[in-house]
Amino acid sequence: MRHNISLFCTALTITLTMGAASAAQAATSGGESAADIWEMVLGASWVVQLVLVILILFSLMSWAVIISKFKVLSDARRQNADFEEVFWHAGSLSVAKQQTRHLDASPLATIFRLGFAELGKVMRLGTDDRGALASGVMQNLQRALNRGQASEMTRLGRAVTFLATCANTAPFIGLFGTVWGIMDSFRSIGVAKVANLATVAPGIAEALVATATGLFAAIPAVVFYNHFNRRLQVLEAEMDSFRQDFLNLVERDLMRRAGPPVDAVRPADTGIPA
Repeated sequence: MRHNISLFCTALTITLTMGAASAAQAATSGGESAADIWEMVLGASWVVQLVLVILILFSLMSWAVIISKFKVLSDARRQNADFEEVFWHAGSLSVAKQQTRHLDASPLATIFRLGFAELGKVMRLGTDDRGALASGVMQNLQRALNRGQASEMTRLGRAVTFLATCANTAPFIGLFGTVWGIMDSFRSIGVAKVANLATVAPGIAEALVATATGLFAAIPAVVFYNHFNRRLQVLEAEMDSFRQDFLNLVERDLMRRAGPPVDAVRPADTGIPA
């Protein structure tokens, strides 16, 4: 048992030493390094090549998600600011709806349109019981706004979880390629019965390329996943704030009058700053 452990430690030491020597030699090769990498990739085993293809696909898909989400979240932030500027200075909800119709990327505008539509439906029903009307309006409006917020959060967060998947799995996929390359190196040593650089270098090179590719795919994914999560939290806080303000606005108006038309609710009369 001790003899086997000693042989394993010796072989691992030789492998790591020669891998370091191979890396140092590659660093001094200058312009030939890129060609050498392509040669290593093309000469790698089919398992390592499959690992590299998977990691490259992960990287391409991650960057596609990053670019797409960056645009979506930037548009949402910009149009939210435009919506709030218009809404809190509008003379009525109908005017606010007309003036914010073009803000399709704003989650606040979407939530408002759902709330406005639900408010109009309930107010058109009419009732002689003022308390029942106020209670029904607030409950229905609350559900509509909650549904709108959940829908917008789902839309904004779509595909962001793929970045987390890529960040968590890409290093392990690269590690699999690394392990496979080291296995090839040990097998080459056993076949050739000679522990020299020429024997183990191809396997070590394959292992290093797989590891580097895995990190190349994972690092941007984890960085932008955290960045997008933070921006989604900010947008969710904005939606929560607007939802509460809108409910307060309607409830105050219902407390002043019994069953007013929708246009009687005036955002500009609340004194809430833009």
